[in-house]
Amino acid sequence: MASQLHQRSGFARTDTDKVSPEDENVAPTSALDSEKAFDRTPDIAYLGDESPLFDASKEDHFGETAVLTDAKDVLTHVIHVDDDPSLSPWTFRAFFLGIGLAIFASVLQEIYYFKPQAIYVSIVFMTVIGYALGEFMSFIPRIGPVGKFLNPFPFNSKEHAFIVIMASAAATNAVSTEILAAQRLYYNMDPNAGAAIFLVISSQLLGFGIAGLLRSVLVQPTRMLWPINIPIVTLIETLHRDKRETRFRLKVFWIVFGILFVWEIIPEWIFPVLQGVSIFCLAKQNSLLFTNLFGGSSGNEGLGFLSVCFDWQYIASLGSPMWLPLYTLTNSTIGYLLCIVLFMGLYYGNVWESQNFPFLSQLLYDNSSNSTSFSPYNLSLILTPDNEINRAGLEQNGVPYLTGTYIGYLITTNMGLTATIVHMFLWNFDDIKAGWAFLAPSNLRKLLQPSFWKFWQGGKSLEEHKRQVLEDPNMDPHYKMMVQSGYSEVPDWWYGLVLFTSFVVGLGTLYGIQSTLPWWGYIISNLFALLFILFFGAQMGLTGFQFNQQPIIQMVAGYIHPGKPLANMYFTVFGFNGVQQGQWLCRDLKVAQLVHLSPKSTFTAQMTGAVIGAIFNYVMMKTIVTNQFEILTSIEGSNIWSGQNVQQYNTLAIAWSIAGDMFSIGARYQWVTIAYLIGFIVPVPFWLIYRYTKIRFFNYINLSIILWYMGWLFVGINSSILSYFAIGFFAQFYLRKYRPALFVKYNYLVSAALDGGTQVIVFILSFAVFGGGGVAHDFPTWGGNNGGVGNGKNLDYCMFNPANG
Repeated sequence: MASQLHQRSGFARTDTDKVSPEDENVAPTSALDSEKAFDRTPDIAYLGDESPLFDASKEDHFGETAVLTDAKDVLTHVIHVDDDPSLSPWTFRAFFLGIGLAIFASVLQEIYYFKPQAIYVSIVFMTVIGYALGEFMSFIPRIGPVGKFLNPFPFNSKEHAFIVIMASAAATNAVSTEILAAQRLYYNMDPNAGAAIFLVISSQLLGFGIAGLLRSVLVQPTRMLWPINIPIVTLIETLHRDKRETRFRLKVFWIVFGILFVWEIIPEWIFPVLQGVSIFCLAKQNSLLFTNLFGGSSGNEGLGFLSVCFDWQYIASLGSPMWLPLYTLTNSTIGYLLCIVLFMGLYYGNVWESQNFPFLSQLLYDNSSNSTSFSPYNLSLILTPDNEINRAGLEQNGVPYLTGTYIGYLITTNMGLTATIVHMFLWNFDDIKAGWAFLAPSNLRKLLQPSFWKFWQGGKSLEEHKRQVLEDPNMDPHYKMMVQSGYSEVPDWWYGLVLFTSFVVGLGTLYGIQSTLPWWGYIISNLFALLFILFFGAQMGLTGFQFNQQPIIQMVAGYIHPGKPLANMYFTVFGFNGVQQGQWLCRDLKVAQLVHLSPKSTFTAQMTGAVIGAIFNYVMMKTIVTNQFEILTSIEGSNIWSGQNVQQYNTLAIAWSIAGDMFSIGARYQWVTIAYLIGFIVPVPFWLIYRYTKIRFFNYINLSIILWYMGWLFVGINSSILSYFAIGFFAQFYLRKYRPALFVKYNYLVSAALDGGTQVIVFILSFAVFGGGGVAHDFPTWGGNNGGVGNGKNLDYCMFNPANG
């Protein structure tokens, strides 16, 4: 969940957002209004659009003040619009470090997939590590052919960006590894390794191909800011500009990095109580009510309300709160508080017999469960030898149950998904319309022309493309500069070839590993990926918010492939994973655009990283599933390992395979499906009220974000949420508003240092003491380490529910 920047996506300037008296007397300027702007330093806070939620001002070396008022100001004041085309990324050093960090990032991300809390490898962190290694290699003596090959010239920003983008393309956990893990954990299946690896590779590259063909809509325009990238690009600039300007900032960075590197050993291994300190649970250790509301340091323990976390790994698990803008923080906080109310109401109101099952869980349960003994559903009783639903077995054993909180998550997520589509149409119709411009009659007529299909003849000439870009007022100034400088764009057919090849390989592997997904279902899943990449890619590019589309994809799969849970999961691999991959490709294309990395080197880095990441995702998944099998199939897991992601994936596949019995109108959980219809309606009143009253509150509220966060706490470690919001509001409200100099110079660098120090030591600890490669080495039990779930306790001393086993 990154930053929200676009005014029509909810930004509105409020009366409390005052410009300083000095600024009020200075007219805003654009960085393109004067040649002087190209010399400006990036010492400013970003964020804003046509009518920003908050103004950030900067003082350049001329003593002038500029107020950021729109996306163009962000792109031209925060980031230098200058370039040195002579810098080359095509070096052995760039490939060597890029491949090495791609392996590292893919392994680390797959480790994080099996953690009790969803955590993403920080690209800011990869930026820092790439810089340190690149500078280290630059000390190799340039003597003789070997020396010049290893170190042709000083480490430059283009090499650095190439390395970061390759590592970023690998830093994902492929959804296809989820189904491969689920098959081993729940279906006693282990597909052939070769076919499985090709499946992972094709599923990763399909979304890349689709998004690449849409890059002129989702990446190149100024409005598509992709705000999540601002800290990354700012950091790359800071590291590679005049060292005299950045020496002290880098010193601060390495000090913070080192402190976190040492500190994280304490909450992660020595003193894990610090992962979630709950005063309420310490005061009353015999109340399950307190556990459900205030507990949250163990997986699926509780909502973590008012707990305090001192472990940055969990605080910044979904992205550092230090660069999440006030708009996003406010909407997500509203959703978070409503989530607590909703979940407590569902459970203690005993809605859907919630008190017969765990408070938080992603498993299916049978009707023999009660408040003192939870009985997971025996899937083998309702599956045939071909892993399809056995109707006779289902009738005999009854329809499975889900926890009330999980149903609450499904309802709010489903509402939020359709609300997002409506929100984008109402507030960002022009962007959506541009995305479908290819369906205009004039463009459709081109499909009938033989020249259109002769891709080997190339597309537009360089001069024609250059003219169109330079004349387009909506194009990003950085992209215009690259075109003006003569950078060659990647032909569309390159991405088309990636799409076609991945599609064919994916189809072949589906039949080779007996997925039960028919060819026509495979095609439909990819059409969903195309549709959602446009809608949700535009949303992420404009606002930075990423929505989880997995539930709706699994719902569609359930209705078109009833009784086939494996087909459901494979449908989701291509429908949902394709969207994720498309968003990541667009994100990194924007990074390349802002650091002025040539499109062809960007293409090379992304495709290489994606293939490397797919291979090592699979290898690491097999290692962890083999070594942690018992923990991954348990309800709570441990504070180190958890199978909650695989459990959720498999649960939805089974549940939607019997959707007629569980979710259709008249069934027990009918509101899960009805929620989609409600979601189409909820944004409309706010839009109508704002349109006719112009009351800023209704423009500021984004219901798609609020609805998503209303189901946020359904899984994982929740003790970090208070610390997350506290740090976010401190940085984005107090520091930005009252200490702007500190915010501008150190906010993003400190955020990067916190991520970097944490993720390096977590990677080391995962193999050294947590059993990532075999045997775990637990720290001795003491007051700050009570052994956790393995000893029948919760880390924060909240009462452990004995029914969890």
